[in-house]
Amino acid sequence: MTAIPAEDGTAATGFQQGRRPSPDAVVIRRTLAEIEPAADEVTSYFYALLFVNHPYLRQMFPPAMDAQRDRLFGALLKAAEHIDDTVTLTDYLMQLGRGHRKYGTRATHYPAVGECLMAALERFAPRTWGQEAEAAWVRAYTAISQIMIDAAADDELRAPAWWHAEIVAHEARTADVAVVTVRPDQPYPYRAGQYAAMETPWWPREWRQYSFACSPRPDGLLMFHVKAVPAGWVSRALVHRAQCGDVIRLGPPEGAMTIDHTSDSGLLCVGGSTGIAPIKALVEDVAERGRQRRMEVFFGANRDTDLYELDTFLELERRHPWLSVRPVVAQYATRGFAGQLPEAVKEYGPWPEFDGYLSGPPQMIRHSVAALVSAGIEERRIRHDFTGTLAAAGMSPGA
Repeated sequence: MTAIPAEDGTAATGFQQGRRPSPDAVVIRRTLAEIEPAADEVTSYFYALLFVNHPYLRQMFPPAMDAQRDRLFGALLKAAEHIDDTVTLTDYLMQLGRGHRKYGTRATHYPAVGECLMAALERFAPRTWGQEAEAAWVRAYTAISQIMIDAAADDELRAPAWWHAEIVAHEARTADVAVVTVRPDQPYPYRAGQYAAMETPWWPREWRQYSFACSPRPDGLLMFHVKAVPAGWVSRALVHRAQCGDVIRLGPPEGAMTIDHTSDSGLLCVGGSTGIAPIKALVEDVAERGRQRRMEVFFGANRDTDLYELDTFLELERRHPWLSVRPVVAQYATRGFAGQLPEAVKEYGPWPEFDGYLSGPPQMIRHSVAALVSAGIEERRIRHDFTGTLAAAGMSPGA
């Protein structure tokens, strides 16, 4: 977890370190511990109640719920679990509230969600549920929903719920990876290292997150690296079906994997597969600042042929003496480091004076966090985004 300043100047992780959790937090965690063994049943029951009692809400969700059915419910549970961590939780919920505008979420929808949340908890937590637990959950949900409602209302005054964007370039890099360039219909402000949810015309209401593969450009164009994955409806459509002239929708920018330009620390960037996209944006961001700040990039792939963006990085390395690029290939390597990304990071370490940036599959990120810590980087100085979780806000993944 990321350390957060407490009111008295000490550090905090999760709830304020050195302080006892609030009575509400204790009660909420007991409820969560009881329902954990039946997590899938609880989730299914919650959505069944929601759609039976409030059928008008069903149209806001994708036709098939299997891929992301637990995101809303999981986010609510995780937020309630961390109810004491006011600063971090507020940042996360404000981002969540702004992001939910693209689904058509309105303030009037929150009471229905809360009603079904309480009913699901009551059914699956009979030992810990009672007047005390219900009161704690009502207080927590009221606080959570109000932060989200206020953030959405404020955002509505300054930004659209989504942007339409025309595909202006589509370049196949491998059999399953494409670089997609789009032109938004109005200015789209974001920072290098962030990501956005994308909806295609072929799968309405199916939103998937993709990182920006470039820093903000004068022409306003946005670039994404997309890998088609098995059963990935959106990714396969973007790689194999999309073409110039098609129009997609973009949600607002999200994510905290951005660079602190007030620091002089070195930057250790680890990208696996298309996770190299935001790393490229970070390199461009540093280059545009004109500072000679040491930057080490590890580009991981399963095979040599998957190093689809390596030539671009090597050209950047030739132009910028502060940049070093190291390809890492897991199988049948003929160039670079032969092995896994965490092994390469430790092999070339230690890195005690660097900040870490990680992007790629969740398993790669988990292993790489451990590798960076063992190589001398404090965990609080490691940035990554598990999209759709509290990781971006400095909390444990899992929502």
